Amino acid sequence: MMEFSLWKNIKKRIRRGRRPMWTLGGVLAILYASLLWPGAAGHLQAAEAPLPAAGSGLLEELKEADSPLTVMLRRIYVCGEEDKPLGIMTGKQVAGLLEQNPDWKAARGTDVDRVVLEQQIDDLSAYCKANAYIGVDKEGNLTLYDGVPKKEKVVRTFFQLDVNYMESNLPQDKLDQLAKGIRVSDIDEYNSVLSTYSDYAVEKNEKVMNPAY
Repeated sequence: MMEFSLWKNIKKRIRRGRRPMWTLGGVLAILYASLLWPGAAGHLQAAEAPLPAAGSGLLEELKEADSPLTVMLRRIYVCGEEDKPLGIMTGKQVAGLLEQNPDWKAARGTDVDRVVLEQQIDDLSAYCKANAYIGVDKEGNLTLYDGVPKKEKVVRTFFQLDVNYMESNLPQDKLDQLAKGIRVSDIDEYNSVLSTYSDYAVEKNEKVMNPAY
């Protein structure tokens, strides 16, 4: 059955004229700056802000480097990220990898002898595929969760829903499903859920379905 208490709480907040905690433009600008799920490997440190790979000063610096470097490949997904150690390499070897993969980016680690390579992947990470749910929070926002929504492990907030409009246009089973949490195990399901519920966003924005990394 529908969790009516949840929906009543959501609608009361909306009727009070409570503004969304995030505007779509603001939240989508930062969505992909924090993609790591709790418990997943490979934390992106602030000191490792990515730099353009091709033609960058770092690329030229790598070509001239003589000392061995510890290299890490960070795969950044639409949802989640994973780190893969590539071992010890020379600067020329790292530069060669960047030239072979022009879409990759590179950044110096906190240690001068560490380099992090970044690869953007249009998919969900293995961790996300096993744990991702999309549901609605107590503020009426469409939300990505690590596990079922009742555990309240929020990973990301997408946009606020017009709950009254949604209730009058969606069948009961769709509302029940959203209240319980919709399991998303691949990128197609993820995009499908966003596409379906973007029609019920309080604010419409063309970036809802096409956020930048």
